[in-house]
This record gives sequence, structure tokens and C-alpha cells, in this order.
Amino acid sequence: MVGFKPTDVPPTAAVKFVGAGTAACIADLITFPLDTAKVRLQIQGENKVAVEARTAQYRGVFGTMATMVKNEGPRSLYNGLVAGLQRQMSFASVRIGLYDSVKHFYTKGSEHAGIGSRLLAGCTTGAMAVAVAQPTDVVKVRFQAQARMEGGRRYQGTLDAYKTIAREEGVRGLWKGTSPNITRNALVNCAELVTYDLIKDALLKYNLMTDNLPCHFTSAFGAGFCTTVIASPVDVVKTRYMNSAPGQYGSAVKCALAMLRKEGPLAFYKGFTPSFLRLGSWNVVMFVTYEQLKRAMMAARGSREAPF
Repeated sequence: MVGFKPTDVPPTAAVKFVGAGTAACIADLITFPLDTAKVRLQIQGENKVAVEARTAQYRGVFGTMATMVKNEGPRSLYNGLVAGLQRQMSFASVRIGLYDSVKHFYTKGSEHAGIGSRLLAGCTTGAMAVAVAQPTDVVKVRFQAQARMEGGRRYQGTLDAYKTIAREEGVRGLWKGTSPNITRNALVNCAELVTYDLIKDALLKYNLMTDNLPCHFTSAFGAGFCTTVIASPVDVVKTRYMNSAPGQYGSAVKCALAMLRKEGPLAFYKGFTPSFLRLGSWNVVMFVTYEQLKRAMMAARGSREAPF
């Protein structure tokens, strides 16, 4: 075939699905300490007795990480990593890998998707991903917050965490916080994917950049900042509610109201700096890796299918 290039082959849904999950795992491996610091900062202050009993207070993202390393060892920064990787393989594969397919479904196959179709696709895949991956998210958050528990570690391992939660709180405990998580991830997905989509399209449309690494980096960084600003309040409530003891809060809404009453509106932006550092760097690593994986997999597929 004259002029055939392997990269001309459009990526399939399977390639996007696998590529998104793999890229998200790579991003998590690199940025997980920032996520753990974010969780510690978000839960700080929810229990005044526990906070006053502690000698170490967390101050800032790097101060939090330094305190954790000093008091708990370097491995504490990766508490919950196994559940985190399980989450990304099931979560990112759906919300990112299926985004284009769902977007084309809403536009009935048209290549020109409006902002409404993009937002609807982001909400849809975000909600679908939560329904699949919620138990892994609950376990990840519990592990990351585990140091605040007195009398030993809360869970001894990832499998033990799943079993213990199901035994003590019922199967519904594994889906604790689903409502705020759906809200959060609908916002995150829309802000993240739609912003990335729009920034990348604008850069290419006005010939400011070509479809290459600098373009992917710029689009991902912008998406990370927008996502952090929009999603932080819901993310804090989600983290608090998921980590709470049975009966501590009646619902996610009551959790939010308790935060507002006891700590004020700024409580909803606790951990903003690590959230941005984490989401910004996570987006850059994930989207750049995702774009390269898609190209590599489609190049390999195109090479196999190319006529000799």
C-alpha cells in the first residue's frame, strides 16, 4: 500500500482500554506518595481527640511526606499501592479507555463532538468506572490513612482489608462512599478528559503545536490544574467519608455539613497543593504514556496487517 504507515491505523477500543489502564498504573507508581500525602492532609482535623493526641502534625505536602518517612518509614508513602494499582487497571481502563467510544456513541459516529457530548461521555464513563472499581478505592484510602489508627495497624494486607471490611461492615461497606465518588469522578472525568481534549484540539487547530510530546504535556498539565480546582471539595468529602468509622457520618452530605460547621469552608480545599501536584504530574505521566502506548500498539498491529 503506497504511503502506508502503521500509525495511520486508528486505535481500537481494546487498545485504548488496555493502554489507559497500563498508563494509569505507571502514573500511579510515580505519583503515589503525593496521593498518600493528600489523603493524610484531607483527614487531618476530622477527629479533634485523635489529632490532639498525636505529636506529629502534617504541614504541607513535603512536610507531610517527611513526617511520614521519619515516623513510619519510607514504605508508608506507598501504603495502599497494591489496591491503587488494582483500582487503576479497573478504573482508568473504563473511564479513559472507553471515553472516545462513548463520545462517538453520543455523537452517532460523528467526528465533530460538541462540548455537551464530551461532558456527557465524561460523566458516563466516570460513573461506570466507579461502579466497577469502588471497593479498590475504599481499600486504597483506608490503607493510606491507616497510620492515624491507634492500637496497631487497621489491616494486615490488601486481601485482609477486603475480607475485614466485608465481614465487619457487610458487602455494602466495600461500596461505601459510592455517591460522593460518582460525583467526584464525574467531575474529574469531565474536567480531566474534556479539558485535555479541548486544549489539545485548540493547539492542533491553530497550528500552535503538532500532535507530539510537547502538545500532550501541555494539554495534560492544563487538564490537571482545572481538575484540581473543580474536584477538590468533593474529593475531600469522599476521602473523609470512605475512611470514617461505621456510624461516624450518616451520609456523605452529613459528612460535608459536619466539615463546614466544625472546620469552615476552607476545609474543602485541604490538601489542595498535593492534590494539584499529584493530579498535574499524574495527568502528564498518564496522558503522555497513554498516547505513546496507543501509537506503539497500533504501530505493531499495523505492521502485522501491512501487505508485503
